[in-house]
Amino acid sequence: MIALIKEKMKKNELIISFYQDVLNFYYKHCFTDKELINKRFKKYVGREPELENPIEFADKLQWLKLYWYDPFAVKCADKYEVREIISEKIGSDFLNELYGVYESVDEINLEKLPNSFVLKATHSSGYNFVCKDKNLIDWNVKFKELRKWLKINYYWRNREWVYKDIKPRIICEKYLSENEKTQSLTDYKIYCFNGKPKYCQVIKDRSSDGGTTIDFFDTEWRHMEFTGLQKSPNSTEEINRPDRYEEMLWLSEKLSEKFPFVRVDFYYVKGKIYFGELTFFPMSGFGKFEPSVWNRKIGSLLNLQEKTNKGH
Repeated sequence: MIALIKEKMKKNELIISFYQDVLNFYYKHCFTDKELINKRFKKYVGREPELENPIEFADKLQWLKLYWYDPFAVKCADKYEVREIISEKIGSDFLNELYGVYESVDEINLEKLPNSFVLKATHSSGYNFVCKDKNLIDWNVKFKELRKWLKINYYWRNREWVYKDIKPRIICEKYLSENEKTQSLTDYKIYCFNGKPKYCQVIKDRSSDGGTTIDFFDTEWRHMEFTGLQKSPNSTEEINRPDRYEEMLWLSEKLSEKFPFVRVDFYYVKGKIYFGELTFFPMSGFGKFEPSVWNRKIGSLLNLQEKTNKGH
């Protein structure tokens, strides 16, 4: 009976709305930025962050949360507004096709959408829905979830300030597929430090039975000994260098030139490069590399004195 009540509560829009309001209030008013960052960091990393003289990559990302601000980064983090930046800096050919942008779930007209598409929240990280067949979806349930997305201010959870003032919207993009056998796209996430690409994180098989794999390569496509930030193993299969890898590196350099650190995400589908997103705080800076020595090595690439300014 209790389980049934809980399940009904999860589906009640008024309760969902109230819960989000309480959660936002809790994160917003019960902690200062530094207090919440310390609390979260200790939970996930196992210690308090070093903010006076940060050395490791994770500590430096927390420092950037507190002491760096660039309004241009806010626009870059907005999954709709960034499209304009991509068009201006590298060209619209690298953008996935956009079907619609919605400020309300009520604006989504399923009849006008193709059978397959992808929905993304513009103002947060990880709020995506890949629809492979719209006729198989319970849209009453899904729309309730999307309304929940629009009520979230993602900033208050981990103090990633790039999300704080983004207008909550949902965009709908074309569904991309590498081939019929592949259930998910391969991610090419290029880590850029002060405008220079250094490593490419390759994430494969997100939706496969075998589980997600993560591998890192340098700019020469040499496989690196470290893994992270998520706890996923290396692939057991050889990962081929994309034919247009050099172009990906050049594009990431163009897109990262203004920032002390940013991860530039791409997809490579049937010989075409697609821009994914710009990520300023991977895993909100709470991830760790293994072996642990690489937390310092990668941290050494992030120069906090260059291209940063305090206060936000």
